[in-house]
This record gives sequence, C-alpha cells and structure tokens, in this order.
Amino acid sequence: MGAAGSVYDNSEAMELCASQHLYLKPVAKLTISVMFPEHTESTRSFSKWEVMDKLKNMICPDQFTTVRVSKSTKDFIRFEGEAETKRLILTLKEKLHGKVIKLNGFKDDLKVMATEAHADFPTPQEWASYLNKREITNEDLTEQTADIPDCIYFEGLPCKWFALKGSNSEKPSEDVLRVVFESFGKIKNIDIPMLDPYREEMVGGNLNNFLFGGLQTFEAFVQYQEYTAFVKAMESLRGMKLMFKGDDGKALACNMKVTFDTTKHFSKGAIKKRRLERQKLQELEQERKREKKREEEEAARKRRDDEKIARERKRKAKLKRREHRQIDRDEKRPRKQQKVTAEEEQWPENMPEWEERKYLLAQRRVESIRLLTVLLSRVKVRIFFKNILLEARYVFCPHCSPWKVVPELHCSDG
Repeated sequence: MGAAGSVYDNSEAMELCASQHLYLKPVAKLTISVMFPEHTESTRSFSKWEVMDKLKNMICPDQFTTVRVSKSTKDFIRFEGEAETKRLILTLKEKLHGKVIKLNGFKDDLKVMATEAHADFPTPQEWASYLNKREITNEDLTEQTADIPDCIYFEGLPCKWFALKGSNSEKPSEDVLRVVFESFGKIKNIDIPMLDPYREEMVGGNLNNFLFGGLQTFEAFVQYQEYTAFVKAMESLRGMKLMFKGDDGKALACNMKVTFDTTKHFSKGAIKKRRLERQKLQELEQERKREKKREEEEAARKRRDDEKIARERKRKAKLKRREHRQIDRDEKRPRKQQKVTAEEEQWPENMPEWEERKYLLAQRRVESIRLLTVLLSRVKVRIFFKNILLEARYVFCPHCSPWKVVPELHCSDG
C-alpha cells in the first residue's frame, strides 16, 4: 500500500466524513520515461540515480514528494513521481515532456516523455467483463444479484482512523466504517475480518498489516443496498487517497486499495461457510480449554500426591532415626553393665584389696556428707543474718566508734 505521508497542500482534498476528520485527496502521479537511442555508443556506464538527479534539476524549484524507478530495460528507464496536487503534476509534465537529457559519455541526447499516471482502479467495463466471464450459480439466480455488483472490498485502511473516539482501543469499528461510507448511500452489510477472532485461522493468513511508518491497517467489505450507491462510491473513490486531518491542522494521507468484491462475500453460501468454520473453531477452542483444565487438574493432583509422598517419606525417616537412637541406647546399656560387672569381677569380695577399697569408698562418702552438711549450715546462718539486716534500719552513729554501725534506736548517746 505504500507509506502514510504528511500532506502540506490539501487544497484539492474533499470531505468524506467530518466527524472522523476524513477526506479524499486525489492521487497526483506522473510517469516519466527516459528513452535511449537505438544505436547508443557510450564511453562509460551510468546509474539510474544520475538520470533521476537530472530530472529533479529540470523541475526546480518544484519537486516531487516521492520518485522511484518503476522499470528499467535496455531501451528506456521509467520513473514514477508523485506530487502534492494534480495542478502541480500538470506543471511538472510541461517541464519534462519532450525535453532531452545530456549525459557525459553519451553522444546522443536522451529523450524524456511524461504522462499522467492512471489510477489502478476497476472500471464499469471491467465489472461487466468479470460478471460475464464468471460462472452463474443457482444461488446467484436465487439472490437475483448475478449481474448487479453491490459490494466493495477495501484494503489498507488505517485502524486508528476508524476507531471509536474516546476509546483507548485502536481497533476499527464497524459503526464508524458505516458512518464514513454511508455518505454514498445506505449500507446493507459490513464486515471487518480482523474483528473476528477466528477469521485469521479460517483464511489461513495474517489479517494484521502495517503501513511504512507504523500505522496498522485492516481490510473491509461494504455492501450497499442499491446499485446506484455502489456506483457512486466506486466513482468517488477512483484515483483517491484517504486523508486524515488532526485537530492540530496537520494531515496524513495513505493509499488504499478499492475494488469490487469478486468472492461473493455476503452470499448465503459464503456466510454459511464462515459460520460453520467459526463453529468448528469454537468447538476446537472449547476442547483445548477442557484439555488445558484437565492438564492443570492432573498437575495439581500429581503435586498433592508428591507432597503426600514427601511427608510420608519424612515421617518414616523420622521414625527410623528414632528407632536407631533407641537401638543405640539399648546397645550401650548392656555394655555399661558389662563394664561394671567386669570391674567387680576384677575385685573378688574375698580379696583383702577389695575390702580395703570398699572401706576407702565408704569413708570418702561419709566425709563428703559431713562437708556438705557444714556448708549448708553456713549458708543457712548467712541467709538468716542477711534477712535480719534487711529488716532493721542501720545508720552511722557519730558517738560510737567511727568504724561501727549500730541500729539508730539502740544508740545510747543519741
């Protein structure tokens, strides 16, 4: 579709829909052919850009908004230049047509021919030719539309320009599309494929297209109630660009493809086919959701089972450690008893050494008891006097010894 470019001269723009700030601007293009002589004897090669620079110098101070090489052969180079207005195209044509270009290294001059480019747009004759060639079906005869085209196919419409005002979404709205193109007559049906979440899978392609510059575009089908409205729309859109003028006065324009529908998009058969395909895709989507839910439930169940197994494994490990500790204790107790028994066996009771050892052990036990009794008595006395001192109030008496502290009430000199 090309790029959405800035518009600096919108004097030829015609209003399409004021509420959406949309206009139709004539496409102003010029086809320029630079012809080579039949028997050219060149002493050097040349580039297409060198010829393009020569053409630009010939139209100064005017200029093209864009210019590109559309075809190149051994006989000619063809350029396609675009300007802001049709009026400027006529001026550029006068400056170029019939003129010659001199290139260094070429003996003969290169002749320039310039003609206004024709819009790539179907004519009523092409509609009739298509209708005569296509196979007429029983459905066409039933709907009585075999010889009356009424549906327009649009491609390259910027989504943002057809979005609802005040909404954060940049998706096109069927209501906005209806308002814009009902300026030519009553609309019977509208379809924007990208708004159908299943359509991309149905057609097996990508419905999201972008212009150079980042504007997302969409395609649409618009069916008019009357043939006259269809003809009016087609004639009005022939050779036109779509232009959007912002609140700041700046304008953008982009090319759009406009043709009559050749797919019988709104026929009963096509509508039924889309409905069945959509129903099938919906069923597949529901099945995918059910499968996903089953997988999630299975994963949750497996996670619970794994956690249960982990807890059981942990519990068994704990019990096993406890059993091992008990076994260790049970094993240590007999060994200790065996040690004591072994010591006793080393000292038989009838031996004098054993009797002496028992006497010493008993004596040590008695001495320990006596020492402990004395210590406890001293602690008891100390605690007793400490409690008395806490209950009595002691002060320093100047009449007594300077190093003696006596109760205040018992001082005789006081």
